[in-house]
Amino acid sequence: MTIETKKAPPSTLVIFGGTGDLTKRLLLPAVVNLARAKLLPEKFAVLGVGRRDYSSEEFRAELTRSAREIGSIDTKSPAWRWLAGRIDYHKGDFDDPAAFRRLGEALETIARRHRTERNVLFYLATAPEAFPVIIENLGAAGLTDEKAGGWRRVVIEKPFGTDLDSARALNRKILGILDERQAFRIDHYLGKETVQNIMMLRFSNGIFEPLWNRDHIDHVQISVAETVGVETRGKLYDKVGALRDMVPNHLFQVLALIAMEAPASFDADAVRTEKAKVLQAVRSYDCEGCLDNVVRGQYRAGRIGRQAMPGYRGEPDVSARSRTETYVAMKLLVDDWRWAGVPFYLRTGKRLAAKSSQVAIQFKQAPLALFRDLPGDHRMVRNFLVLQIQPDEGVSLQFGVKVPGPAMTVEEVNMDFSYRDRFAMPPSTGYETLIYDCMRGDATLFQRADFVESGWRVLQPMLDAWRDPRAPGLAGYAAGGEGPKVADQLLARDGRTWHTLG
Repeated sequence: MTIETKKAPPSTLVIFGGTGDLTKRLLLPAVVNLARAKLLPEKFAVLGVGRRDYSSEEFRAELTRSAREIGSIDTKSPAWRWLAGRIDYHKGDFDDPAAFRRLGEALETIARRHRTERNVLFYLATAPEAFPVIIENLGAAGLTDEKAGGWRRVVIEKPFGTDLDSARALNRKILGILDERQAFRIDHYLGKETVQNIMMLRFSNGIFEPLWNRDHIDHVQISVAETVGVETRGKLYDKVGALRDMVPNHLFQVLALIAMEAPASFDADAVRTEKAKVLQAVRSYDCEGCLDNVVRGQYRAGRIGRQAMPGYRGEPDVSARSRTETYVAMKLLVDDWRWAGVPFYLRTGKRLAAKSSQVAIQFKQAPLALFRDLPGDHRMVRNFLVLQIQPDEGVSLQFGVKVPGPAMTVEEVNMDFSYRDRFAMPPSTGYETLIYDCMRGDATLFQRADFVESGWRVLQPMLDAWRDPRAPGLAGYAAGGEGPKVADQLLARDGRTWHTLG
């Protein structure tokens, strides 16, 4: 089945933080890729907003220079030349109401020049503390008002809050100025092909959906492992940590897609309602439950390949006494009819042995009785369905076969599908689909307010428990390893082991 992909409607993309790293490395390359794929309208413009004193010509020159330096865009390509002619710059402080009034005038000029029909997508590619003030000033300047014609939408990057109270406060601020349909809380992880493929795999294949429940699935593992440390983000990361950085967005989005019920349609609200129900059904632990079912660690000095790596506390801008976790693992239970009793194990960490994001679903073992009286190895294999999200997107199915020879011996084998082997994979930063969907007004892959707050409801007791004097300290693990031993024990006590990363 093929659904025709149409060009996005005429619009202006306004990027707050237009001179920042996110814009240069990911957003503009994604827009160039959309232009290359012929998904952008002829009536299209980009307006960068920042504090630097650039003219539009200087801004375009800076973007071209940085693109060549980091290799994010082929600046000789027709797509870049087409886009560069549509890029302008607006100087202004985010907390200056006058700058937003001037921004409104600039948008009117751009709408006339490029005929973008007053449709504007505001992208907040800034530090999180700037989100409320930008949204407030957009509203005060009338820039979110759609009464004059055209649509107005705002894209809000993660992290969306740092705890339950801050997430609720940010939602109140947003929904006091915008309608929910205007707010696009983005998580670039949902731009990954394999993440989007979860619903297709589940709901279009009769061999999987009948087995997708507590009767046939033993447990689910969701892993996001990184070989990198904090790089240049030490000062910021030390205030955040692995749980806040990865769990309420990346891992919970994947959990929801794996565990959700089939929506009535692919309408955005139908899909997002089913995803929200998953987090609402996740069991909330008390302090004792958090300490029993959540572990955290911090990487020490080690080696990745032949390269020596410093410990986290030796990274630039990180406190020598830091208590920030760089690894977290947890066991969660979804208390609904489909998943009652099936544990979901989540883990994420930095400076691990392999870069790998995956979902590993283990099916329950077949009865051993048939093989009990036969000579040879009666060990039963583990049946895993593994969805590899990155770096090599694909799906594999692990099952048992008989080893050739007289003995009845079983061995685990894999049947693999790779996106790269089957399809021509266009260049991607992970933002292309999401930006395109924003321009079309399709919020399916974006977080709704209730999803965000339900996620923090699950995590808030963990943050509270870590402040308890009884809470165990950070478990150390060597850079380049598999993570702290206590994470292995989290599964071992249930008679299970982590699926190999990569």
